[in-house]
Amino acid sequence: MASALARGIGEPILVSDLDAERAQALAREVGGEAVASNVELAERADVVVLCHKPPQLGEVATELEGRARVVASILAAVPVERLEAAYPGVPVYRFMPNLAAEVRQGVLCYTPGTRAADGPEHEILELFARAGSIVRLDEPLLEPAMALMSCGPAFMALVAEAFADAGEAHGLDRADARRMTVDTMAGTAAYLAGHGYELEPLRARVATPGGATERGLKRLEAEGLRGACRAAVDAVVDGTRG
Repeated sequence: MASALARGIGEPILVSDLDAERAQALAREVGGEAVASNVELAERADVVVLCHKPPQLGEVATELEGRARVVASILAAVPVERLEAAYPGVPVYRFMPNLAAEVRQGVLCYTPGTRAADGPEHEILELFARAGSIVRLDEPLLEPAMALMSCGPAFMALVAEAFADAGEAHGLDRADARRMTVDTMAGTAAYLAGHGYELEPLRARVATPGGATERGLKRLEAEGLRGACRAAVDAVVDGTRG
């Protein structure tokens, strides 16, 4: 996710990673520099973006020893309260991006820290917005949001795979079936975005009464599509909050 976000933002960056070769590769790709340590990064960076594993929060904060001037976090299940406790007195900005940030079509949910206004909040939001659309949320809503937008690309890829497999089973070439499915998803998303995200009118426009689409929709409902989607979201929310 860190590399996807860096590619989407598209600015020269400082990179610190235990895997030096990986850090150097990302720095070369987006412009910038791989540094020798987290400490060096914090001393030189205007904003430290936390992209490590959530259990490493305390370890990394102790290593930086107050050197970070501004902190942005993409750590899952690490609330603002814990971030601010780890980085006391520092403006904190919590983001939850998804993989599509890499191609600047991401969704980035955002919750500001209590001192966000004391730091460069406007500039940080402008920077992150290069990677996609920003949705500001109250923090308790981040878990259900994660199920939709962070886990969503994997869920949608599975749906696309299932439809493409069905097309292949009826004789379509595998590559053609996947391309048709994915391009149809992309076109549908663009259409919906251009029409106020109104889902039901599109379905009604495509599904002629008694026609093929209506038959397919009825079968999706009968086979439990809504229940399966709800179960997936519930699993993510319950697992994250539990």
